[in-house]
Amino acid sequence: MARLKLLPLLGLASVLSACGGDMSDLEQFIDTTKNKHHGSVEQLPDFPPYETFEYTYGDIRDPFRPQTDVNVSSVAQSASDGPRPEAQRLKEPLEGYPVDSLKMVGLLQQKAQTWGLVKDPDGTIHRVQPGNYAGQNHGKIIGVSETRIDIVELVPDGLSGWVNRDAVLAMAEEN
Repeated sequence: MARLKLLPLLGLASVLSACGGDMSDLEQFIDTTKNKHHGSVEQLPDFPPYETFEYTYGDIRDPFRPQTDVNVSSVAQSASDGPRPEAQRLKEPLEGYPVDSLKMVGLLQQKAQTWGLVKDPDGTIHRVQPGNYAGQNHGKIIGVSETRIDIVELVPDGLSGWVNRDAVLAMAEEN
């Protein structure tokens, strides 16, 4: 029984003695590697000192303060004269989709009446004619032909006004 207790101690001693061998070749490799590789760092360039600048605006509005004057600029006055969306009009179903997601898929004609067939992204087919609206930018349909539906959209111009932009729904290719 005493021999069995000594057996793990003998195994541990033999493993530790195997690790304690000659390490002079490793030390020599480390010394030669250290001597070969000497790193160098370039000196940082001289940066010119920062020069401060004082903004003197004179008669010009300070861009860092909110505009508090009550005078309406000429741009805002001219914007109120341009086109505007109809605020009281009820929205039509195709106004819930962007124009580029709509597809013209056909044309219906009955006597003098012509309708375009438009497919929305949900797969529903809608019948449209000039005067209907489509797209999320207040697009009004102004023409329907065999190959296309012409739309005029009202988009913000970024200066408190609106501008007209032409858009077209072309007849979709067969898949």
